[in-house]
Amino acid sequence: MEFKDYYKTLGLERTATEDEVRKAYRRLARLYHPDVSKEPDAQARMRDLNEANDVLRDKEKRAAYDALAERVARGGSAEPGGGFQPPPGWDEGFEFHRGPGQGPADQADFSDFFSSVFGAAQQRKAHQRSQSQPQSLRGEDHHAAIEISIEDALHGSEREITLRAMEIDPHGQPVFVNRTLHVKIPAGVHPGQFIRLAGQGMPGQGGGAPGDLFLEVRLAPHQLYRVDGLDLYMTLPVTPTEAALGAQVQVPTPAGSRVEVTVPPNARSGLKLRLKERGLPGKPPGHLYLLLEISLPPANTEAARQAYAQLAKAAPFNPRQHLGA
Repeated sequence: MEFKDYYKTLGLERTATEDEVRKAYRRLARLYHPDVSKEPDAQARMRDLNEANDVLRDKEKRAAYDALAERVARGGSAEPGGGFQPPPGWDEGFEFHRGPGQGPADQADFSDFFSSVFGAAQQRKAHQRSQSQPQSLRGEDHHAAIEISIEDALHGSEREITLRAMEIDPHGQPVFVNRTLHVKIPAGVHPGQFIRLAGQGMPGQGGGAPGDLFLEVRLAPHQLYRVDGLDLYMTLPVTPTEAALGAQVQVPTPAGSRVEVTVPPNARSGLKLRLKERGLPGKPPGHLYLLLEISLPPANTEAARQAYAQLAKAAPFNPRQHLGA
């Protein structure tokens, strides 16, 4: 997947105004609309134009996209091989609509890039407005991301978060504001789950109720555990003696307790031990996997060097035998 330069797609500078975006889209749409264009790639070009127009004409999406583009320019989102992957947590602190907007872009089959950046391309119908018969309309729901620790996910917590969101000023114009919200994180929440803040979305119209804010839960990197779905992985260092002879060792768990784990005799580095249902909560819960890593005592004293020499005589071993060396 490659990073899409929506400004380049519309032939615009990043300082382009809303009016310039609208005019560029209309001009190019007349050239590449499949109903009138004879270009062989007209359909693909039209999809790209629709996607670029959907993002750049939406103040919220454009602000988030510009922030992402700035990080890309600094080289912080490349995959091995030169591909693109949104940096973890790039959209934290932004609040925007998750689906295509109104107009021609509603019919577009948007790219993997769009889906990976702005979420699943779920189409949303625009609110119908009537000047002759004002309607009571509920405000639109908003989405944002919240990053929490594994401990917060297990035990629950309360947080203050600051989001940059668009609101309507007294003159009816959209403006960006920073707002601070109090969030109660329930115990047992897991990655990908949404925390709903009722009434914290866009204001309603004509006396309608405000929309809701949905916070997508993401887990912050942890110094001990690596997350894979609901499972957790932890590297467990053991001594050569413990690995060779077997041992009972103490292991911390994400819940805060310590458990005793049996290391089997003749254990090798990379051996995986499972602590059932000690991972993240779920139905069923995840597991905690321990990956053994043999740590060698340093030979920094004469006694230690002699011990290594005696071990080499008592237990001759060639770990490169399978290499023919």
